[in-house]
Amino acid sequence: MPEALPLVLVLLLVLGAEFVNGWTDAPNAIATVISTRVLSPYRAVLMAAVLNIVGALVTGTAVAATIGKGIVMPEVIGLPVVAAAMIAIITWSTIAWRFGLPTSESHALVSGLAGAGLATAGPSVLLWDGWRKVILGLGFSTLLGFSLALVVMLLLYNILRGVGPSFVRRLFGRLQVLSAAFMAFSHGSNDGQKFMGTFALAMVLGGQFTSFHVPLWVVLLCGGVMGLGTVLGGWRIIRTMGSRITKLEPVHGFAAESSAGFAITLASFFGIPLSTTHTINTAIMGVGATKRFSAVRWGVSRQIVLAWVITFPLCGALAALLALLFKLVF
Repeated sequence: MPEALPLVLVLLLVLGAEFVNGWTDAPNAIATVISTRVLSPYRAVLMAAVLNIVGALVTGTAVAATIGKGIVMPEVIGLPVVAAAMIAIITWSTIAWRFGLPTSESHALVSGLAGAGLATAGPSVLLWDGWRKVILGLGFSTLLGFSLALVVMLLLYNILRGVGPSFVRRLFGRLQVLSAAFMAFSHGSNDGQKFMGTFALAMVLGGQFTSFHVPLWVVLLCGGVMGLGTVLGGWRIIRTMGSRITKLEPVHGFAAESSAGFAITLASFFGIPLSTTHTINTAIMGVGATKRFSAVRWGVSRQIVLAWVITFPLCGALAALLALLFKLVF
């Protein structure tokens, strides 16, 4: 048991980061459907938990592989690198959650692994192929999320011109259940895989897996922990996403969720790890901007964007400091 203790501790840290991911990231998939009162909070949370797991199960492990063996060289890092990255993620995400700010665990994860890896093994530890996908993910989550939602909403305005508002609300009240389910599924297909990949990476580094793979029990364990985090602590982020950025009706929620879900699913197909937080946030902003530019509460949006911007350097630096400390102590 003493030999296995470091691995056990690191795996617990990975699950802790996945739990915090449930606080701050997974609620993005259901925030709009709750804010428009199409689904009750507990039904929405249950749907999100189930479909996150289904999304991770049926869409392969391309994103998990990018995280587990495409960001830093597994051959030259050890368990302390993973531990440092997880502690950095948990620390920063908990602070942001306290203030109701939706953070990107995707960016916290890749920057944490990179920072800890650089501090331990130098620049050669970084793998360009994985980072190329991370950069592509930035484009998918911001430009595609915003522009696609804006175009979809403008099309719906033209299609529904002259239709009574009560009919529109009833129709999209039903359709938004489908779009929220699609968003939850797509979240699992991309974001749900990331900590599963980290868990599998830790198992390889700890000598329990001879090669990188993500078995079913890892998918179920990580998915369940993420769902538990959403149930117990996701309400702060749901409030920010669902009501503080812009006022949403079911038709707006449908446009935002459908657009974000499509962008995320497309990225998952190509193994691109993107920020689901960024994608749904920018989609909501795009939908709000079609009503009128001032309909988006840009002050709240600026706070969210600031949290995104500082995630990379802050998590990277914190993970690097922790990795150096572990290197000195152990």
